[in-house]
Amino acid sequence: MTALHDGWTLRPLEGPVPPGLRDRAVPATVPGCVHTDLLAAGLIPDPYLDENERLLEWVGRTSWRFTTTFRAAAAAAGERVDLDFGGLDTVATVTLNGCLLGATKNMHRSHRFDVGDVLVDGDNELTVDFAAQTDAAERMSQQLGPRPHANRHPYNAVRKMACNFGWDWGPELVTAGIWRPVTLHRWDTARLATVRPLVTVTGGHGSVEVHADVERVTGSGPVRVAATVAGRRTEVEVGADGTAVLRLDVPDPELWWPRGHGAQPLYPLEVALLSGDTELDTWRRQVGFRTVTLDTAPDADGTPFVVVVNGRPIQVRGANWIPDDCFPSRIDRDRYERSIGNATGAGMNLLRVWGGGIYEGEDFYEICDRAGLMVWQDFLFTCAAYAEEEPLLSEVVAEAREAVTRLAPHPSLVLWNGGNENFWGHEDWGWKDELGERTWGMGYYTGVLPRVVAELDPTRPYSAGSPWSLTTAHHPNDPDHGTMHIWDVWNTRDHTAYRDYVPRLASEFGYRGPPAWST
Repeated sequence: MTALHDGWTLRPLEGPVPPGLRDRAVPATVPGCVHTDLLAAGLIPDPYLDENERLLEWVGRTSWRFTTTFRAAAAAAGERVDLDFGGLDTVATVTLNGCLLGATKNMHRSHRFDVGDVLVDGDNELTVDFAAQTDAAERMSQQLGPRPHANRHPYNAVRKMACNFGWDWGPELVTAGIWRPVTLHRWDTARLATVRPLVTVTGGHGSVEVHADVERVTGSGPVRVAATVAGRRTEVEVGADGTAVLRLDVPDPELWWPRGHGAQPLYPLEVALLSGDTELDTWRRQVGFRTVTLDTAPDADGTPFVVVVNGRPIQVRGANWIPDDCFPSRIDRDRYERSIGNATGAGMNLLRVWGGGIYEGEDFYEICDRAGLMVWQDFLFTCAAYAEEEPLLSEVVAEAREAVTRLAPHPSLVLWNGGNENFWGHEDWGWKDELGERTWGMGYYTGVLPRVVAELDPTRPYSAGSPWSLTTAHHPNDPDHGTMHIWDVWNTRDHTAYRDYVPRLASEFGYRGPPAWST
């Protein structure tokens, strides 16, 4: 693979651009975004300071063009060449040598384009045009039918991280850009499209079931997939449907435990795609052996919500994890190490990846695997009603399938969760009158998402939302059932009011942090 991260420029196309920036191109960093490029060029003030977010609202009302030229050879006979974007934020079109490759509308998915018929010998011009993202969200909201949401803009109409449109803890900085790596991938015969290991432990006996999806060049011959873990190896021929399933048994594996309960042994897993004696492709991750369930059996006090790892109930001590930067392309492994280290240093054993952010980068989950820090992963829905119709529906399904497949190897991931405060909002925040007969997301949380998890990751539990009382028979934020969010303390009461609550599991709570002492 060849990274295409050099030589990019950024220029505004249409919108309320300040006079000094019109028709001006600046160097662009990929991965990156509009704000960080303008900041690096000294053309905007620091978005985090003072009231600069207000001065920069025009960025989200402006369309932008990212362009680069790269040298390459044209596709050879029998060769496939793909242009692979790890993440585009968000509504965009991609053009190579004047040929439109496709349109995107989901920050939370990768996008791959076959460019074999477009690539030329020598210089190739690649252009990504981004719509004005605030305008795009408003336009899509009108097409779908406006639905209630927190804050000013209809983030619920597009698959972009909600907090980019502002939240109570952070600024409104609606950006755009190539926020994850972009590569040119040349291959022939076949490649590993996805690899999804399912790790189970039964009676002390470990098993890794590897599901591989293989993409082939038309007319290619038979290929095999081989998997190796803990000194054990097996291989199978790929079926006509492009899939292969391999099972490796590992007797008496060392168990992975949450921090404070034991060690975190990790086992390298390698999957190879073979044609004869030739290795076509490889995939490597580390996996851990452990079981995880939720104890929600009703008791005398209501309905508990207990995380059970390796048969042991775990007292959860954790916090919500929001993106570590308003511009996620600035978050590197060192940032993850530092912030996750702060969490473990404070005695936490679980981080809940909150539904208004992103599915974090691989480094986040790898660090949590090593640290024994459990991860509760929200699907990315928060504080809003969501349309269940096209074109949003197919984006949600594709996004969820990709996220579950990508994160399946990580032993730290202990729970999939449908979203944040959507049941609560529907019940208490006046949505019902505003919605009328329109859909609001229930079909995702109780239908689409649990079906995806059951199909692709049956080794982990799923909860429909947070807060959620596990049934519509109870108020979604009932302290006696399931999970609860406590925010009246933050908004209206003194912190001592926490003594009034006895929730089964408080999956979100907090208190407004004071300003600097000098203030």
